[in-house]
Amino acid sequence: MSRAVDGSTIVAGVAGQPVKHSLSPQLHNAWLDAAGVNGVYVPFAPPVDGFRRFAEGLRGGAVRGVNVTLPFKEQALSVADRATARAQKAEAANLLIFERDGSITADNTDGLGLLGAFRDQAPGFDMRGGPIVILGAGGAARGAAAALAEAGAPQIRIVNRTLAKAEFVAGALGKTGRPYALDQAAQALAGATAVINATSAGLVNGGRLEIPLDATPEDAVVMDMLYRPLVTPFLQAARDLGRRTVDGLGMLVAQAEPSFEAFYGQAPPAGVDARALALKAMEIHG
Repeated sequence: MSRAVDGSTIVAGVAGQPVKHSLSPQLHNAWLDAAGVNGVYVPFAPPVDGFRRFAEGLRGGAVRGVNVTLPFKEQALSVADRATARAQKAEAANLLIFERDGSITADNTDGLGLLGAFRDQAPGFDMRGGPIVILGAGGAARGAAAALAEAGAPQIRIVNRTLAKAEFVAGALGKTGRPYALDQAAQALAGATAVINATSAGLVNGGRLEIPLDATPEDAVVMDMLYRPLVTPFLQAARDLGRRTVDGLGMLVAQAEPSFEAFYGQAPPAGVDARALALKAMEIHG
């Protein structure tokens, strides 16, 4: 980064715990360099029990905003004074904007990232073509479910180890949602057009997803929101079955684009290969 930092520099960042492996700073700062914007994007690591204090302390706009990652997405929504419709539907936020009047606005661009990743890596896939399965019931799953519902998915099946949590997420979708316990996974996967892992570490077996992907149709698309490693064991299992796959890196890049515009007032500049940049950063930092 060769940009000078001064009193007019627009400051934004990403908040998570842990956050040291986030690729968002590399992406946003590369866009800032290419666009010639007087801005900087930095990582923040609030204590696990201190996110509300962290966010409240940024009121007033000295920091323009933050992306929010695990485990703070639900808290990010609760601390905001107002929220976009998509954040309200997701019941979680991955983007906070700190207004100069002291208020906080919450948004959720995870759904946009998910749809963008499918568009880029599974061209021709129709969200309206049949049931879609989401594994997990946390903030990431809620964001995905809200985006899929808005895109016209006729049925969204939520699979979770705790059935009550699956029922909660599915219930927010109305007639579109269907909850399943983990031991009902094969039933949920039958006839699914896509399966999306929205868990942070898997459901059982020390983080490895023990899901019967062979219950899916041969033309199903399988996505993992995780991007470390780029091809997770879950995606590798899908590839071994001949399923098309979508990785989490595509989602990371696609959700970052509207965040950049919210922070810096313009879309990311053309000519930056964000995926290649992220892959290089993964090689360097592991």
